[in-house]
Amino acid sequence: MDHLDKISVEELQASLDNVEGKKPTQRLLAAIAYKNGVTQTELAEWYDVERRTIYGWLKRLDTDESLEHAVVDDKRTGRKRKLSETQQEEFEETVHEPPENVGIDVPAVAERGGIELSETTPDSR
Repeated sequence: MDHLDKISVEELQASLDNVEGKKPTQRLLAAIAYKNGVTQTELAEWYDVERRTIYGWLKRLDTDESLEHAVVDDKRTGRKRKLSETQQEEFEETVHEPPENVGIDVPAVAERGGIELSETTPDSR
């Protein structure tokens, strides 16, 4: 890790004041420990992660961007929602209602699915 040779422990410690969140803090603390002689294998045991994860954390610092930015994950936007916010709210309300209140005929659905309702099955009347 040549780049870590160019970063002082003091710089890493100063960066701790400028980051928020568990992962960025862990990454900086791991780099500080590494600079103080702790091996990647030992760090992996401390943080209960694979050694290659520690390598990745340290490799992040091999960049021209600030330490604070290097240890933070990029925003993940994810897949675009298929339901509008209103549709999502309606769906969530509906799934908490008893089936017959939302127009589901439980005996008919059970019959179609080959399910035999017992006397103790709710809404089996």
